[in-house]
Amino acid sequence: MAYWEKEIRSLVGKAIHRYGLIQDGDRILVGVSGGKDSLSLLYLLHERSKRVPIHYELMPVYIDLGFDSGQTQILKNFFETRGLPYHIEFTNIGRRANGPENRENPCFLCSWERRKCLFHLAHRFKCNKIALGHHKDDIIETLLLNIFYSAEISTMVPLQTLFKGKITLIRPLALLEEKKIERFARGMALPFGPSGCPSSGKTKRKVIKDLIEALSKRDHRLKGNIFRALSNIKLDYTLLKK
Repeated sequence: MAYWEKEIRSLVGKAIHRYGLIQDGDRILVGVSGGKDSLSLLYLLHERSKRVPIHYELMPVYIDLGFDSGQTQILKNFFETRGLPYHIEFTNIGRRANGPENRENPCFLCSWERRKCLFHLAHRFKCNKIALGHHKDDIIETLLLNIFYSAEISTMVPLQTLFKGKITLIRPLALLEEKKIERFARGMALPFGPSGCPSSGKTKRKVIKDLIEALSKRDHRLKGNIFRALSNIKLDYTLLKK
């Protein structure tokens, strides 16, 4: 096994242990979008389940947003080849979110409706956790998005308990950079592809991503510093109300 593969598996294991993401007996719904991140997440969790001393179950779920991207059949074959139970939910969420009546913020509505759908499906399939493919870059970008556009300091967290403990969101890729995940997905020949979303590449997140990349070319430490800053908050030097 190549060094970079070992590093990826090690960082996933480190995130799971550091943040207490998976316990014995968990039944985990894995939100699969068809992209490199969620497919890598499913692959790594499935592989890991065979070699760790605890038992957990995985239930991959794909929400078809109605874009006719061709991903549905591809993912169906992927799940079945690996012998995984799965569910595909057909919706028109993507078309509604990008419709003429919602041109201002299609991503917000799409994300909201997808998340709501995942919660309902987790309840239906008796899953106590939902695993999402958000990674280190997503966490960094979300922090800046919320500062720039929502006037708040917040971001995604690796572990988030909701509905009085009934559902827990976990992000096992929290310590992994996007470029490493892409290398892994290509190396494992995972069938990831575009979502078909007409808003892809035109979002505020893309603006933030490009800004971070431009600044990182001047100082390669930048992304790591932003990520570490989330665990190094000096409350005495903030404008928190007393």
